[in-house]
Amino acid sequence: MVIGIVELLVLAVALGLILLFGLAVWTTLRGGSGARGALPSRERAALAAAIAQARWLPGHDEVEGETRVLVRRAYTGLDGQPVVLEERVLESFPAQDPAWEARFTEGMSKARFRCTYLNTEERP
Repeated sequence: MVIGIVELLVLAVALGLILLFGLAVWTTLRGGSGARGALPSRERAALAAAIAQARWLPGHDEVEGETRVLVRRAYTGLDGQPVVLEERVLESFPAQDPAWEARFTEGMSKARFRCTYLNTEERP
């Protein structure tokens, strides 16, 4: 009886060591950082450089029947798609407004001017 328990204990320790070794190999093959989703150093440097080059851009959208004119601070992500860091609404008006086109044109003009100003202010 005692020998059976000792054999089970030795078997459990051996299986635990095998699992621990397998986990170490798996972690090493996945990148070894241990952090999920961590980027390699070259990609982190590219991402930091892209964020440093972020620019303010004019934009507009429609949310719940309201046209919003806004400025967005964005950069090009590692996948080539734009990534918005910050968004500020400059003007909002009903999408069915009879003077929509005039308000939209004026709002976009203000947004372009604001982007020029913000981009100039942020550069040393």
